[in-house]
Amino acid sequence: MKATASLVVIGAGIVGCSTTYHLAQKGWRDIVVIDQGPLFATGGSTSHAPGLVYQTNASKTLALLAKYTVELYNQLEVDGDPAFYQVGSLEVASTEARWQELHRKLGWAQSWGIEGASLVTPADTKAMVPLLDDSKILGALHVETDGIAKAVRAAEAMARFALNQKAAEFHGHTVVTDIEVVDGKVNAVVTNQGRIETEKVLVCAGIWGPRIGRMVGEVISLTPVQHQYVKTSPLAELAGTTEEVVHPILRHQDKSMYFRQHGDCYGIGSYQHEPLLVDPDDILSPEQAPVMPSVKEFTEEHFKPAWESTVELLPALKGADLSYKINGMFSFTPDSHSVIGESSKAKGFWVAEAVWVTQGGGVGKVVSELMTTGVPSLDLHEADIHRFPDVLKSRDYILRAGAQQYDEVYDIIHPLDQQTHSRELRVSPFYLREKELGAHCVFAAGWERPQWYESNANLLEKYDIPPRAGWEAHNWSPIQAAEHLATREAVGLYALTPFAKFEVTGSGVVDYLQSLCANNVDKPIGKVIYTAMLDPSGGIMCDLTVSRLAKDKYWVVTGGGVGAHDLAWMTQHLPTDGSVRITDVSSSYCCIGLWGPKAPAVLQSVTQTDVAKPAFKFFTCQSIRIGNIPALAVRVSYVGEAGWEIYAPTECGLKLWDTLYGAGQPYGLVPAGLGAFETLRLEKGFLLWGSDIHTEYDPYEAGIGFAVRPDKGEFIGKDALLQRQEYASRKLAYLTLDDPTAIVMGKEPIWADGKVLGYATSAGYGYSLGRCVVYAYLPLTYTVPGTTVEVRYFDKSYTATVVEKLL
Repeated sequence: MKATASLVVIGAGIVGCSTTYHLAQKGWRDIVVIDQGPLFATGGSTSHAPGLVYQTNASKTLALLAKYTVELYNQLEVDGDPAFYQVGSLEVASTEARWQELHRKLGWAQSWGIEGASLVTPADTKAMVPLLDDSKILGALHVETDGIAKAVRAAEAMARFALNQKAAEFHGHTVVTDIEVVDGKVNAVVTNQGRIETEKVLVCAGIWGPRIGRMVGEVISLTPVQHQYVKTSPLAELAGTTEEVVHPILRHQDKSMYFRQHGDCYGIGSYQHEPLLVDPDDILSPEQAPVMPSVKEFTEEHFKPAWESTVELLPALKGADLSYKINGMFSFTPDSHSVIGESSKAKGFWVAEAVWVTQGGGVGKVVSELMTTGVPSLDLHEADIHRFPDVLKSRDYILRAGAQQYDEVYDIIHPLDQQTHSRELRVSPFYLREKELGAHCVFAAGWERPQWYESNANLLEKYDIPPRAGWEAHNWSPIQAAEHLATREAVGLYALTPFAKFEVTGSGVVDYLQSLCANNVDKPIGKVIYTAMLDPSGGIMCDLTVSRLAKDKYWVVTGGGVGAHDLAWMTQHLPTDGSVRITDVSSSYCCIGLWGPKAPAVLQSVTQTDVAKPAFKFFTCQSIRIGNIPALAVRVSYVGEAGWEIYAPTECGLKLWDTLYGAGQPYGLVPAGLGAFETLRLEKGFLLWGSDIHTEYDPYEAGIGFAVRPDKGEFIGKDALLQRQEYASRKLAYLTLDDPTAIVMGKEPIWADGKVLGYATSAGYGYSLGRCVVYAYLPLTYTVPGTTVEVRYFDKSYTATVVEKLL
């Protein structure tokens, strides 16, 4: 084994081999891939995975990773044996709720460009899987391009390519014992076979990932969970079958089960049992494991209900014996997404963890792009290694969250469904008052955030709120609408403490921020600048405000859910000479949003500072006192009404709330939650990072080109952005549904002229407008105001009209 390498990949499963394959295609050489098990059935999850590759997913990123994976696996073979059987998939519905859910999934497939998706009848389903009792189902979602991967074969095929290119060497039976870090940078990987000096490590160790992460102080947020899989003895109905697999994948998600053909036998996978968690430290070594390290002894008691569900749907299996039975381990993260990126604990320590065979090919591609150019071809914020704040990195939290993800893996999940564990981890100083006012809270980045307040129920007598029923009524209250209208009419008080706040200081701070921001931040003291930070391709990496507090001091404020992501990006680009310092002051300051036409009168009643418009302009900030409380008032508004974000020391937060709340009563002030916050911003055309904008979109096509100043000097992504502007073919359009009673909720496909044009990046009912608002990126010819399109929502189709502006 080499003593030096350009990169050491830990793990020769599907992810390690896929990434090495793609790096080899990009010209990388001198890669060493190691695994503790034998090559290429290494004993990890890849070795026992049933190989299901189904592309349709609520996440666009996961769907497109799977779509590329299908394309890749279709090209791979080992000694003439294919690595992929494109037999399609069927997801059946045995309940009306699931049948409606399949309509929603068809919409996702259309939105993400998944080919060959359609809804089929029970008879059509039985024609494809003759073993099925079609009287038990209402229909199915059929995706022709899905299929079955031979995961170990795919891994070996990709490894052979890298070997043939002389890009990499592979070593089995090699255990990592340490990773040396010097001055914050990876220096070497130590194994039982010797030491490899390297500046880059990529961890693709699957269920062992947390153990490797600890070697550099990185928490890799995943937990292994046991999953039951069995194979039957040969079935008479499949006698004489010579092909590996002909029948489509069959998923019975109402019973948390799936099925696949194995020649003349059938495989059965069950999520029906309780989560069976495994501590990564308890996983046996390849030498100790009776079968392989990722397989535990089959627990008969957990499979009994699954067998009953099996023979109900597939009666032909009733008399079959089970010739193969395992409890196999897979990785589950707190939010079901992978963990991808470079660690902030050690430069050169890269992670590609919690990846299933379904996305294995795609993840290898985007990780190779990240490591080569820093620019992936897909937005990866859902999988970002930095997305979990420290409060969500405890072993207890990771276990509980992984258990819920396993338990709900095949459930029908509403976008506003909440986690059921580890609540009240982070609360604002106003939390006592919020609970007294009957706050209905949602969980976001560990925070309890009010969605609406029961204390505002009396407003329902004042406002006529359109009723809701069905899916769009889940996790919704008409009080949200009342809070929305009260903010437009009078004034709302919003709890915004979860905002992430970074103090950026030093002699080099202006040049530093100018190099990161697309807008010009070299403004007078007291000026607030809205800006994007771009990646090298011109995509929107961060969306935030920058306030200049002194000559060499700025405040950067961004959303609480993306704070860790944005901080990692900013830290990555710090100058090495120490001329700039970033301090995370998020916990030191609370924040209240005071917005509405009467907000100036409320604030003026509790401060001696003149807050009228001539003295306190929009997009400026001032240090003021609210009663006895020192505060920074920032005149910006995400809801499109007059007002301020008000920051104060956290210990003064309760008094700040009481002061503003009391002063606002004569003016009709109401506490308002995230439900109103969201629909207010939709009506005003304000964008949400992660939905309406992210790295796949640039500021010009998103309609925020006003916040770009190309003539200010060089900044990351500038040249690419100007090129993208020249060749732009789409832009963000605002749509309103023609039917004032119709509601959609986002991710729905947008149709016109018999084709899908795009999808809803955000959607919600505009209570001031009196109709539903939809944002979507559309081809330029369809963005002309007055253009009509169709929005497909479950099994309905709504006409929508492009509008130039909303409110």
